[in-house]
Amino acid sequence: MISTILPTYARAPLTFVKGEGSWLVDANGRRFLDMAGGIAVNVLGHAHPALVAAVTEQAGQLWHTSNLYHIPKQQELADKLVSATFADTVFFTNSGTESMECAVKMARKYHYELGAPDRVDVITFENAFHGRTMAMISAAGQEKLTKGFGPLMPGFVHVPYDTIETVAAAITDTTAAILIEPIMGEGGIVPIEDAFMKGLRALCDEHGILLIFDEIQCGVGRTGKLFAHEWSGITPDIMAIAKGIGGGFPLGACLATEKAAAGMVAGSHGSTYGGNPMACAVGSVVMDHVDNVEFLSEVSQKAGHLRQGLEGLVASHPDIFETVRGTGMMIGLKCKVTNTDVVKAGYDEQLLSVPGGDNVVRLLPALNITIAELDEALSRLDNVAHKLKAAL
Repeated sequence: MISTILPTYARAPLTFVKGEGSWLVDANGRRFLDMAGGIAVNVLGHAHPALVAAVTEQAGQLWHTSNLYHIPKQQELADKLVSATFADTVFFTNSGTESMECAVKMARKYHYELGAPDRVDVITFENAFHGRTMAMISAAGQEKLTKGFGPLMPGFVHVPYDTIETVAAAITDTTAAILIEPIMGEGGIVPIEDAFMKGLRALCDEHGILLIFDEIQCGVGRTGKLFAHEWSGITPDIMAIAKGIGGGFPLGACLATEKAAAGMVAGSHGSTYGGNPMACAVGSVVMDHVDNVEFLSEVSQKAGHLRQGLEGLVASHPDIFETVRGTGMMIGLKCKVTNTDVVKAGYDEQLLSVPGGDNVVRLLPALNITIAELDEALSRLDNVAHKLKAAL
């Protein structure tokens, strides 16, 4: 008999009832060190006092009105995002995949308004991940996402993350945009080289097409910059964000330049819940904390400490781990044993991590995690490696 919850998740045998900073407490009272962060969501950890206060205050005032009316908290958050980024305008969503849907619609509408309705194709990269809607699994194209859900939506051209020449060869008269994650998350924590990012920007400028960044996982302070693309010194025309911007509350956004968004007029897009008062109250407080030079500097310092420790683990356990990759607090530990075995062994050490592509274990902790907690995570990973080695 099927469960009352659709069985689409291979859940761990864990149930958490409380969160405190970088720790989760299960139903038996055991404390787990959370290096998963709700899959890069809980940027300020669990039950952060400022976020609890924001939710509590807003819940006592107003939950929902819809976008038929002005929403002050939405305007407040939009102003903060525009002030801190390349963008001139923001559309709010409930999730990352909705932000990506908005981005693709915006790119196509941009060309339509310019009198080029045939420019609809979006170039994407193999092993990418942009969400679970029909359009976004079509954008990614991976069999593990698409199998059984055909026919897929047309309009996406998949190329390998190879050379700029490979991308250039894929551009045609029907190309509308290029879409990329500055750091591939689900694909195994693969940072895109600065030179490649600059090359994409140049290609888009040369051919009059738009550059879309998916910063759903790598954005909102995770790399030590507010957004990961800042390391490369270039900007997109459109950017999708989610996860960290809500600090655990469902919230996403599609950011764009005025030029890219020119075709998105009243009636061209919408969302019932997107940008509701509750979500934006939380998002505004997240921005207050993360969009801060001192905070981001501390993220980079702690990330350096974590990476150094992980490099030591790789050196100490060459039969278990292969290499460390990533940027900031978006770290991938490539394994020689099966990555899910590492994740599962972590449960016995009361340590949480996330599997990813290319046999990688992802470490995506709260950005305000302490050095002492990072050292504790390294110690527990060391125990995991010893136990796995003994079982070989």
